[in-house]
Amino acid sequence: MLTPLFIATIVAFAPQASTDSLRASALLDVATATVADLSDDGRSLALTTSRRRDALGVVAARDGDPSYLRVVPVELFAVDTRTLERRPVFAGRRPVRAATWSPDGTRLAFIELVDDRSRIVVWERATGRSTASRLAAGSYVAENSELRWNGAGTQLYFALRTDVWRTQVQERFATMVRGPITHLGAGEREPFLPWEALRREVNRRAVAAWTPATQRVETLIADGMIASWAISSDGNVRVWNDDITRRTDYETIMGRTERVVARVGGDTATRVIFPTLRGVTLQWAEDSRRFFYARDGAVWMGRVGDDADSTRRRILAADSIPASDTSRAARDRRARTRWSLVRTAPLGDAVIASRLDGLYLVDTLGAITRIAVLPDSTDLTSPRPTVLQWSHDGRYVYLAVNRRDRWERGLVRWDRASSRTDTLARDGQFRTGVQLSRNGETMALNIGASNRPADPYVADLALRSPRRLIESNPELGPQSLARTELIRYLDADGTPQWGVLYHPTNGAKPAPTIFLVYETFFDDTFDAMANLLASRGYAVVKPSVGFETGYPGEAWLKGVTAAANQVIAMGVADSGRLGVHGTSYGGYATNLLITQTKRFKAAVNISGKVDFISFYTDSPRLGDRNTHAAERSQDRIGATLWEAPMKYIEHSAVLYADRITTPLLLMTGGEDHNVPAINTREMYYALRRLGKNVEWVNYAEGGHGIPMTNEREFTHFHETLVGWYDRFLKVPAAIVP
Repeated sequence: MLTPLFIATIVAFAPQASTDSLRASALLDVATATVADLSDDGRSLALTTSRRRDALGVVAARDGDPSYLRVVPVELFAVDTRTLERRPVFAGRRPVRAATWSPDGTRLAFIELVDDRSRIVVWERATGRSTASRLAAGSYVAENSELRWNGAGTQLYFALRTDVWRTQVQERFATMVRGPITHLGAGEREPFLPWEALRREVNRRAVAAWTPATQRVETLIADGMIASWAISSDGNVRVWNDDITRRTDYETIMGRTERVVARVGGDTATRVIFPTLRGVTLQWAEDSRRFFYARDGAVWMGRVGDDADSTRRRILAADSIPASDTSRAARDRRARTRWSLVRTAPLGDAVIASRLDGLYLVDTLGAITRIAVLPDSTDLTSPRPTVLQWSHDGRYVYLAVNRRDRWERGLVRWDRASSRTDTLARDGQFRTGVQLSRNGETMALNIGASNRPADPYVADLALRSPRRLIESNPELGPQSLARTELIRYLDADGTPQWGVLYHPTNGAKPAPTIFLVYETFFDDTFDAMANLLASRGYAVVKPSVGFETGYPGEAWLKGVTAAANQVIAMGVADSGRLGVHGTSYGGYATNLLITQTKRFKAAVNISGKVDFISFYTDSPRLGDRNTHAAERSQDRIGATLWEAPMKYIEHSAVLYADRITTPLLLMTGGEDHNVPAINTREMYYALRRLGKNVEWVNYAEGGHGIPMTNEREFTHFHETLVGWYDRFLKVPAAIVP
């Protein structure tokens, strides 16, 4: 716990915010508005609003407990898309999720958390009355349940759990956390890492149908390891992914083996559609009968029939080049002609597939039409299209077409009837979360300007005259937010990189400058931390870096220092007042970076590892995550500890603590089960032993990153961080203690 004396020491260096600068507490009032669902007729929209402070109260100590659910309380509104009238579904804020309109748009269903249990509620738009589910004793709505209406709007499909399951997983969790004795085994006796075995329990559930009019509950899929499921609108076809994983998979991060099974009508036996999904990308049409899948560079279509078999037919194939031909030309040809499945049409009459040269629409007869060109991966100037949405009737495909060398963001629509592409918007704004009504009359989407939280809008399908549903953050005026700029620079290898610059709101040049590091950055989305620092007179840079497997530590030295050179040359940054920090992987990067350079006068490591060797196998509640990250994914070591021990030594910042001259602030959560505080703590004691300038702030009940426990700790975190930079980047060096 933080002692009163320690808190007082930190507060002595806390910054004195000017009246026009952002305060840490104000960040808690940043609001988010989200379109939860759009009715089939486009007339009704379910809108939720929440503030960041609504997410306080996180109990990080329960992370890893499958029965623990974090649901942010929200306001829920029914919005008339013609008049924009907002009608509250209930008073105040409640922890609800999964809001969905009935097919006729007259009722809104959602899942509500009450006394740590989930229930289904149906709200009638005409009367304002609500009906809550009453399930049989000993059963409840699963914590991770989906919620879907049947086609007639008479039933709701959901996932079901029992009190017995809940008691068992909570007892297992308590034993793993508190004991009094934990006995961990291996081999056939315990094929899964114990925490992974507990995590897998989130898949154990049944699928049921609830009839609100009668309170009748009918089981559609019996209790089992159900990873995902779908029910046809008439309830006749039930399809689910059955988790059949046999042991911990060290090849795939948190990997699992699934098979796809189905039951049709009165089937008593389960049909196996796919014995395994390994190497398969599978998508279903909305009727839950037709499916498409990609495997080995080809795309196939299939259908679950009323008889015992499903029919399948290949509609796309890669060039037939013998595997024995290993020439470069053959390898290139195989790569260019391999197909990937991108999106299935709602009606199941076509798919969008991609290969290296473009996006293609392919119908069920195999007719192919290219709808967009994909630039070469080395081309950093041509826009790269991505599929956002497909209209229900299959006519229109919506794509984002964004530049990769400037902030020019486009939304285009390809017309299947005319093979014509129309540009609906092209400017610097973000357009995300596109939803289309089933009848093809209404579009809902989020629109946000540079460095501002986005707001929800509605428009027609041509995006004409979009109308804002709500202004989420009117108090965030231009004067309180930073002006942003895209910067281009060459890293130490001469490779072009991009970074995002947030100018200080006071306009000072050159300014003390802080680098927020992680991996790559391009878009200038709203960043609360960057704006807080900019409002206190700092320039903030989010630099991109390029990685090479086996040498991740070099990436930040080559990229971040090059970005620093760029903003110094621009006259923005004061070369003698540079700071750096990051969170999680960025915190790890920060600690590695300051062992390799003395350019930074202050640094902050938030929830970042410092000892790669001890961290390698220290992720009990995350299964094999840490070993996989090092060997195969984010950490990019590219080998096991025993295959390349020197790589793990080279990337453990604590082993080079004697090289650090930068004052370092370490910030951790005592209940962080992603990067345990004990790992970061090693750096504190190493630097103390070496007589270096270091401080460590641990939030005993905090989790990973910013503490979301309560307002006091949230505010303390931000003011402590800003105070650290003020202490070393704003006070003359001669009087820095």
